[in-house]
Amino acid sequence: MTFRLSERSLRRLTGVHPRLVALVREAAALSPVEFMVTEGLRTPERQAALVRAGASRTKRSRHLTGHAVDVAALVEGQVRWDWPLYPRIAAAFKAAAVRQGTAIVWGGDWSSLKDGPHFELDRKVFP
Repeated sequence: MTFRLSERSLRRLTGVHPRLVALVREAAALSPVEFMVTEGLRTPERQAALVRAGASRTKRSRHLTGHAVDVAALVEGQVRWDWPLYPRIAAAFKAAAVRQGTAIVWGGDWSSLKDGPHFELDRKVFP
């Protein structure tokens, strides 16, 4: 099944790096799990609020520069946070990244504080 991003998800990609936008679009078409974009570009104020709330640990987030997005899995139209869904979405992102030649990092691959919904352009290639 091929999924398409909703208008709401597309609006949330405003200000996100064009290479990452292209990657999100292709990943949506490749993913066996439907997803929506929950957040792309963030203001410093929003990032500071997330740090205060404990939802983020850094004030240097890649979201601040449009180099990161967060997604949420959708099952029968409902947001789901079940961990097994996110490696399946990540596989689609990684396949799209290979096809497009875009280096990415998935938060689910981090050794600490795994963040399954988070995808960002690799800092080594996209400073």
